[in-house]
Amino acid sequence: MTALDRRAESGRDPIEEHLAALAAALHGPPRAKARMLTEARDGLTDAATGLACGATPDESAAREAVRDFGSVDEVAPAFQQELTVAQARHTARVVVLAVPFLLACWHLVTVVGGGQGRHVPRLAQVLAAHLGGVAAAAALLAGASLAATGVLARRLPTPHRLPLVVAWAGTAATVALVTSALTLAVAAALAGNWALGALIGVLTVALHTRIAAAARACRQCARAPVVASVDTWS
Repeated sequence: MTALDRRAESGRDPIEEHLAALAAALHGPPRAKARMLTEARDGLTDAATGLACGATPDESAAREAVRDFGSVDEVAPAFQQELTVAQARHTARVVVLAVPFLLACWHLVTVVGGGQGRHVPRLAQVLAAHLGGVAAAAALLAGASLAATGVLARRLPTPHRLPLVVAWAGTAATVALVTSALTLAVAAALAGNWALGALIGVLTVALHTRIAAAARACRQCARAPVVASVDTWS
């Protein structure tokens, strides 16, 4: 029976247990998180193999590799920081792509509706325009955040609270978009253009769901506490 077989039979794999504890302490985009944990697993496995002098690493070598790697308390902050920036970039990207697209669609359907002789009331258009301006400002802030965490991050440090700012920008965009869309949809329906109102509503709900989910995840990452580690091998 090999060392790996004995570890599997005992049900105790220090490397996998340590990675499971680390995974529970981290919040962020699933793909980025899975990639980071895979890289950590490969590094720990290589370290354990080196400590076993090229032989199949046993539980003792795995424990030593884990100790050298660091406890969850020690390594989680660096992992979480990277995941938080990744989630902030994802949220900013969703806002930057969704808001201009939705605003353009609103303009298009309003023009089409007007061309059919069913005008959306002027007051509703003005209110929607102001709320759309709030959403556009959020999109500009999201675009600046993408630059700050991308090209500019190579020259300047990323502001500590930037992910939280991105999260709240996304939330502000969703509130403005929903309120504006509701105003336009109701106004279009009252003007007798039910199809236009329904189209505005469907477009907004679809994109609102994506932005809101991304903003919520970004807020969770920015506020994620580092879970205290438990030494299961002492």
